[in-house]
Amino acid sequence: MRWLKPKLTSSFYAIFSVSNPASPPAAAVANGVGMEDIREAMLSLAAMDNDERAHAVTRRIRYAADLEALWYIRGELMGLLARTHGEAVAREMLEDLSVLFTDLLPRGLRSRPSPLSTGYRPSRPGSDE
Repeated sequence: MRWLKPKLTSSFYAIFSVSNPASPPAAAVANGVGMEDIREAMLSLAAMDNDERAHAVTRRIRYAADLEALWYIRGELMGLLARTHGEAVAREMLEDLSVLFTDLLPRGLRSRPSPLSTGYRPSRPGSDE
């Protein structure tokens, strides 16, 4: 019945550990954009639709714990908006939203240029560009 006995070391760590809430990135303070601003922008976009799927997305946005969670919910929001307004319009709406995430996420989570973007030009093999 070892599994019923707590480990003494883990109990000490739980009692004496100090968990400081993560401070917002310096860019968030400099830009004046915080997590709640992004959350409100996403909620206003999700409110354009009024069905069960929109309510589920709205619930996920409301209870997202951090910026990374909100970043990943953008895909669901894109699907919701594309179904209602069309993909091109939904993409424009999400581009405006994605600007709010600038410099707030780790480098690996930032958007990369897409072939659907207007400024994207793929390099062709053998070209001098």
